[in-house]
Amino acid sequence: MSSERQLAEVRFLTVAEVAAIMRVSKMTVYRMVHSGELPAVRVGRSFRVPEDAVHEYLKTSFIETA
Repeated sequence: MSSERQLAEVRFLTVAEVAAIMRVSKMTVYRMVHSGELPAVRVGRSFRVPEDAVHEYLKTSFIETA
């Protein structure tokens, strides 16, 4: 029951929404999904990406510059 509740609380984003958040093209998001860099669920012919996965990817992708 708790896993069902957790899944119900997950917010899924469209590829266009992910692209807007990350400020990249939709094609870049599709490449990330297909390569496995970004987890996604296929719904019909489209993909949905968990919002937490996007934020986690961005957190781990920051690079300190000089």
